[in-house]
Amino acid sequence: MSDVITYAPLLLQGLLITVLVTVLGAILTVVTAFTAGLARLSQHWWLRWPAGVFVEVFRGTSLLVQMFWFFFALPFFGFQLAPLTAAVLALGFNEGAYGAEIVRGTISSRAAGQSEACVALGMGRALRMRRVLIPQSIPAMLPPFCNVMVDLLKNTSLVSLVTVADLTFRGQMVRSTTGQTTAVFLTILVLYFVLSSLISLLMKWLERRFALDRRPKSRRDQPGPLVKAGMPV
Repeated sequence: MSDVITYAPLLLQGLLITVLVTVLGAILTVVTAFTAGLARLSQHWWLRWPAGVFVEVFRGTSLLVQMFWFFFALPFFGFQLAPLTAAVLALGFNEGAYGAEIVRGTISSRAAGQSEACVALGMGRALRMRRVLIPQSIPAMLPPFCNVMVDLLKNTSLVSLVTVADLTFRGQMVRSTTGQTTAVFLTILVLYFVLSSLISLLMKWLERRFALDRRPKSRRDQPGPLVKAGMPV
């Protein structure tokens, strides 16, 4: 274990890369999920069909193969990507394809009365989607999105195969140098568990924050006093 402590700065550098890839991949995942998910709900076939193909391709093929395509195959077509860029794109698009189905399914499951009420109020499709359906769907999206984000974190261990020096890559370097397989990989296991726990805590906070039955906690959030009929304001 003393060898692991000696190489702790090296593991810390890998941990920072893992956090960076996770954060960038999470941002791309959310953008991809809402873009593809809303496109699949579109009334226009030229939006719905390409989004469906995108989701099925990235959800139905291996993440590792996708990562290799971005890093090793695209240069043959004239596109050279940095290792970090290729890793983030593969992770974001792959997890975003799963997230797109969460977005599509959650919005589609809203009660039909919600849309009917919006139509009765004269709201267009885009307006009712932005003002009613998406805000009501976000609380239901957060638990499955938590699984997507934790899965994204675990899949960052694959980026070492495209030469990104993440936590797993650094751990393998330490293991090959010291021969301490159990101690090194136990340390990595604990670090991944801590990161996934932090993601779960963040998502639980967001669930409370966006809960539909959330009660206001500050005076500024409290509703104003009711004005009795006939009393001056």
